Amino acid sequence: MKFRVVIPAAGEGRRLRPHTHATPKVLLEVAGKPILGHIIDRLLPAGPDEVCVVIGVQGEKVESYLTENYDCKFRFVWQDDPKGLGDAVYRAKDLFQGEPVLVLLGETIVDVDVSQFISEGNVIGVREVRDPRRFGVVELAGERVRRLVEKPTDPPSNLAVVGVYFFTDSNQLFGALSRLVEGEKRTKGEYQLTDALQLMIESGVEIRTRRIEHWLDCGTPEALLATNRYLLEKNCYFKPREGTVLVGPVYVHDTARIENSVVGPDVSVGPDAEICSSVVRDSIVNRKARIEYALLEKSIIGEKSVVRGSLRRLNLGGFSELDMG
Repeated sequence: MKFRVVIPAAGEGRRLRPHTHATPKVLLEVAGKPILGHIIDRLLPAGPDEVCVVIGVQGEKVESYLTENYDCKFRFVWQDDPKGLGDAVYRAKDLFQGEPVLVLLGETIVDVDVSQFISEGNVIGVREVRDPRRFGVVELAGERVRRLVEKPTDPPSNLAVVGVYFFTDSNQLFGALSRLVEGEKRTKGEYQLTDALQLMIESGVEIRTRRIEHWLDCGTPEALLATNRYLLEKNCYFKPREGTVLVGPVYVHDTARIENSVVGPDVSVGPDAEICSSVVRDSIVNRKARIEYALLEKSIIGEKSVVRGSLRRLNLGGFSELDMG
């Protein structure tokens, strides 16, 4: 099937600061690869005709990463004044003429076979959650979506929309988004994609759901580490280092230098990172970071950061230095 893709990737990632001061949220690394890379890896086997990526602050870094690492036709659209997810998708409207469209959120890794997902007609991915008040929520009538509500105080169900949507006619989607944006219809101050989908349902468009088993949120440091743990089970990779113990699952880039240390389980170590005389577990050590004489757990060490001394848990942004003497 011929289809095109929209990936909103302009989010600032405020809950992931200080890391997103220097790196776009979608380029933060988990299990040895940027979040966006894991998404593209799952998408390309389905053979999209074109991928439109909506970018914002530091968007040139996103563009460089994708064009340098993937053989795919990309188009980039700027969202320099974000006004919600509906606004982000709406920015791509001029690139579509009614062909099928798949929408994937750039900050959420959905472990799904895209080829199967797009064969089911108009469909959105959902998952049961404990607290649906934080999400867009689906109310069903049989197998069809009856109603969608964004972050409701009284949820009609516990089925949350998880960030993957497919529509056979993009004109229906962008027509509904145009009605929102041009009519200044906002919810909680933003143009919501769920509101556009509700307009489609009210106009007679049938939308069904598909349950998603593995939905990997990357919106907070804790969620980023949890996603890292899950992906390492499938993306474990390392070469033995003399004088060092590597406890899988781990991902250690070939150019990383590790000496007299114990690393793992659940650790990813980026290119040219250095770990010396340390114990590191359940952590992400980004490219060119250096750790010396430290005990780290549940930590995220930013690019080119330096840590020296005895610590337990650290969330250190890029280009920082911490010396505990």
